[in-house]
Amino acid sequence: MESIEPKKLALIRIWQILKEYSDYDHPLTQDDVARHLESDYGIVIERKAISRNISLLKEAGIEIESRRAGSYLEGRDFEDSELKLLIDGVLCSKHITAQHSTDLIDRLCGLSNKYFRSHVKNIYSVNDWSKTDNQALFYNIELIDTAIEQKFRIAYDYNKIGIDKKLHKSSYQVVSPYQLILHNQRYYLMAYSEYWGNMVFHRLDRITNMKLTEEEATDLQTIPGYKNGIDYKKLSSAMPYMYSDEPERIDFVADAGIVDQIVDWFGNDIRIAKSSDNENQVKVSVVASPNAMEHWAMQYINYVEVTAPESIRERICNSLQSGMKKYHV
Repeated sequence: MESIEPKKLALIRIWQILKEYSDYDHPLTQDDVARHLESDYGIVIERKAISRNISLLKEAGIEIESRRAGSYLEGRDFEDSELKLLIDGVLCSKHITAQHSTDLIDRLCGLSNKYFRSHVKNIYSVNDWSKTDNQALFYNIELIDTAIEQKFRIAYDYNKIGIDKKLHKSSYQVVSPYQLILHNQRYYLMAYSEYWGNMVFHRLDRITNMKLTEEEATDLQTIPGYKNGIDYKKLSSAMPYMYSDEPERIDFVADAGIVDQIVDWFGNDIRIAKSSDNENQVKVSVVASPNAMEHWAMQYINYVEVTAPESIRERICNSLQSGMKKYHV
């Protein structure tokens, strides 16, 4: 066959062939490499030339292992188990559209070989997962990064989902952005609203029509509570539902059987002890958003009782009474 590509490209093509077709279980002989060179690229060279090129690749630092059965690419940027972990992360991320998820998974598969792709069955189930329809996600991420770096405010429409299951404008926001936070499989923009005078946490998949303004962003360290910057550990434990009200000390008793779930929600920086009144319960003290705590306590209403402060107990009681009325109790 007449060469489609010049033979001087054989070195890089051999590396690509090893990357695509070889691993520990699938070593390639020199004849295998020669066959792929000819069929894939139209390059015909002698077996000795293949051996020399493989040696050159090794000298260049490419991790290629050779044994009697053939040669294979041993060193890759990611292990297959790591790629599967990344793919699962993309698959279950609700803030990434189905099309973007498919594209990302396809590119992650390209970091391994053809044998890996055949095992990634879940790439075909992307559309079965709950995904956002907001196509502007990645553009918004780039714009937010630019705004944070250049210290400018951003403006955007913040939306809610209507009964037609589509986004509808709820408010117009102009904020100083500081951080993107991944929480409960959702991306949130952490920003300061000069209009409301407090920190806000807006879901990125609910943001549309974002633009960079020429207004200078408020310095984070001038905001009360952020003199020393962002305390990420405190942030994640204090705001399990990303409410922006001021965290405070909250005490509750809980069934001992849900301690693991309490730690999952509030982290390890909590006070927890056995109850002296009931061996099947524990006493817990956390620093959390009152709004988030009300929501969380209602979720675990059969297992948790907030004991202090009284204001949150009253809010929970009011919510329970309101809920009982809906069920005519």
